[in-house]
Amino acid sequence: NKAKSTEKGNTLFKAGDMQGAVCCYTKALKLTDNQAESAVLYRNRSACYLKLEEYNKAETDASQALDVDPGDMKARFRRAQAFQKLGRLDQAFLDVQKCAQMEPKNKAFQDLLRQLGAQIQQKSAQLSSTDARVQQMFSLLLDASANDSDRQKAAQNLVVLSREEAGAEQIFRNDGVKLIQKLLPSKQEEVVLSALRTLVGLCTGHQSRTMAIVNELGMEQLCAVMGSGASTVSLAACHLLQVMFEALTEGMKREIRGKDEAILPGEDSAINLLVKQVPHLLPSIPISVFRLKKILEVAGTVPELSEGPHLTDNSHMSCSVLLSKLYDDLKSDKERENFNKLCEEYVQQHFSQPGLGAKLRAIQTVSVLLQGPSDVGNRTLEMSGMMDAVISLCASEDVIHQQVAVEALIHAAGKAKRASFITANGVSLLKDLYKKSENDRIRVRALVGLCKLGSAGGTDFSMKQFAEGSTLKLAKQCRKWLCNESLPPTSRRWSVEGLAYLTFDADVKEDFVEDKNALLAMFELTKSEDKTVLFAVGSTLVNCTNSYEVEKPDPQLVELAKYAKQHVPEEHPKDAPSYVEKRLVKLLEAGVVSALGCMVKQESPALTEACREVFLALVQRQEDRGTVVAQGGGKALIPLALDNTDVGKIKAAQALAKITITSNPEIAFPGERIYEVVRPLVSLLSLECSLLQNFEALMALTNLAGISDRLRQKIIKEKAVPKIEGYMFEEHDLVRASATECMCNLVLSTEVQKLYVATGNDRLKLLVLYSGEEDERLRKAAAGTLAMLTAEQPELCARIPTTTTHWLEIIQALLLSEISDLCHRGVVIIQNMMQAEKSLAETLMESEALEILSVLAKGGEGKPVPITKIAQNCLDKAVEYGIIRSSEGKEKCKGTEP
Repeated sequence: NKAKSTEKGNTLFKAGDMQGAVCCYTKALKLTDNQAESAVLYRNRSACYLKLEEYNKAETDASQALDVDPGDMKARFRRAQAFQKLGRLDQAFLDVQKCAQMEPKNKAFQDLLRQLGAQIQQKSAQLSSTDARVQQMFSLLLDASANDSDRQKAAQNLVVLSREEAGAEQIFRNDGVKLIQKLLPSKQEEVVLSALRTLVGLCTGHQSRTMAIVNELGMEQLCAVMGSGASTVSLAACHLLQVMFEALTEGMKREIRGKDEAILPGEDSAINLLVKQVPHLLPSIPISVFRLKKILEVAGTVPELSEGPHLTDNSHMSCSVLLSKLYDDLKSDKERENFNKLCEEYVQQHFSQPGLGAKLRAIQTVSVLLQGPSDVGNRTLEMSGMMDAVISLCASEDVIHQQVAVEALIHAAGKAKRASFITANGVSLLKDLYKKSENDRIRVRALVGLCKLGSAGGTDFSMKQFAEGSTLKLAKQCRKWLCNESLPPTSRRWSVEGLAYLTFDADVKEDFVEDKNALLAMFELTKSEDKTVLFAVGSTLVNCTNSYEVEKPDPQLVELAKYAKQHVPEEHPKDAPSYVEKRLVKLLEAGVVSALGCMVKQESPALTEACREVFLALVQRQEDRGTVVAQGGGKALIPLALDNTDVGKIKAAQALAKITITSNPEIAFPGERIYEVVRPLVSLLSLECSLLQNFEALMALTNLAGISDRLRQKIIKEKAVPKIEGYMFEEHDLVRASATECMCNLVLSTEVQKLYVATGNDRLKLLVLYSGEEDERLRKAAAGTLAMLTAEQPELCARIPTTTTHWLEIIQALLLSEISDLCHRGVVIIQNMMQAEKSLAETLMESEALEILSVLAKGGEGKPVPITKIAQNCLDKAVEYGIIRSSEGKEKCKGTEP
């Protein structure tokens, strides 16, 4: 069995079935106890892993073979190849150096030795350059007298550099942590944010570096930053702690032995940190009465009425998100029932107490639950006497009591179970409050309740709840309050909440985008300390841009439904694409991208989803993309494409692709940020993405590949080349041509050129054949690639005649083309071939190519000068070889009559 497995593995290896060979060698390894046999099997399996590009496994197997026989040159050479691919150049050099010492005449050993020498020198130069750049960045950041824009650029570049492993290591080795520590106490928010984001880059996925950073900075300093007044800084510090947590627990059994006090959410950042760590916390910290009670205490606190934890405008919403996350991550019905029971007991305990304060705490808790785990909120709302208490308190003369009750009524109105009850019983109450209350805080909340009830039909035009024009009147009042700067920000926030519901109605959308003052007021609110407004802004923007998913019903099913007299949803006429396009333009003119940027910074899944949908809508029209870039859209999109759900990453990446295609990437993504665009674009080269997304990604990568060698290296590093080659075989003409165009730019890299130089593949043949296709775009791309390859790698010229018997016809057709670009590529290919070998020149001059070149060399008929000049160069080369001679300005083949 062992011998058969080994033999079969060797056969499969020779046939190119590497995965099958690995299975056979693995099976044979399990069956042998002989060390020498094991060493050979490990060496063979290492070769398979090299072919499969699984370099870590290739290195491990080669090392296993060398442990048995340190003199095994094949195993040592394979380990050197694996080390090279893993970037461990010094170790690779030592291995191949030993191989070359043992077999000095082995060409493969000598070639790899030369390659590694050049790569080590290049890397050394890059490291020296990066060291200098890192020092320069820190010098600027620590220099208080430096120009603000220079400091900001240095800070951004430092953050981007820290996200690459090599850059992170350079920052760390250059005493970066101590220098960052000096930036943390800075009074400039942008500087502190950059310092924290750089630390995130240093810690991500690196356990030992994270431990060193924690020891250097100390948790006390990090927690102090998290407790700072600025919400963006606090959020960034919270994100850093989360990254540190993940890095330190990577590969370890995740045990949380925190005390109960550790999960007291006294500050918003602590709650947000808990939200992000719920998946890690739940296995080891089951929901208990004590722990849930701590969260519900914050949820039920009414700051104006009782002492309790320090709250901000965001605290209740943060609690809702945390409770929702806890509930969603429960694994069984039993756990969910226990959660429900604990919440009901807490609410009942306070609701049954004498005194209004306890009842208000119970109602406030229900409000928070309705915004979070709504099923739990509905159950507490249905408790005996709860709804009656809410309705009666709405009529209270105390503004705070009235406010708590009205807010609970509003949140209840959004839930299907209660909406019909409130429509029947609460509309008149809300109308009275809206019309008769003398306090704008109550009026605006009553208005939002009416807005919620008025939008219950969603986008279905036929399901309007109120009389014609009522929603427009409500929206007008919302816009009026939104623009009223004398109102407190919380009241203005509620007016945005109202618009978030009312903008389901296309008439309201149209009026809203025409009111530039209201748009500007809403965008300005996104910059305020109260971040709960961002959720309402996100919903409003999604509605105005029609970025929500709408399933188009099957026409046959619609007819059946009509026949059966069932309700059929109707689209509003003003939700047609032409209206949506005009609304997008209006939003862009008002500066919507700045608001989206504020939303992206919050790193909230709900906001992220809204942002990516709106961004994708904004970049659909080519003429709008420049405006998106000018307003900083490129910068805001990158985080969405890198850290998001799978669907979200794809949509954000597609938006990035659209921008990269039509805008100058160096302007859209300045500095180091341009390198971050590559990975999202490469992610679109997947069978799971649509053909349109593939096509846009290829065009975007083509633009990037044409900018610099460093960008080409980044594309290669992201393993895009095999994917691009795959799309060169795609049936769709545009996709196939765009993949070939991308390859045309990538062949400027020596690494890609080597793929074409390597024997045993049809890469060169494909380019020659594509140069003869009918599709003009494909021919240009293929011939252009061929022209560059034959210039950079002359040895390929001799292989062109072996690719196909029609090679000469294809090249002659290029020369005869009336399209100047194709003709130009053709003469360049001929020139490269003639310069490469005399025999090739003889073959070409014996064909019709001589006559064609003679005509081209004369110029005239609008032939571009470069074509004429190159054609003459070809003829001059033939004369130099002695293949033809020049007589009275006419070239003649040698041996013919003059």
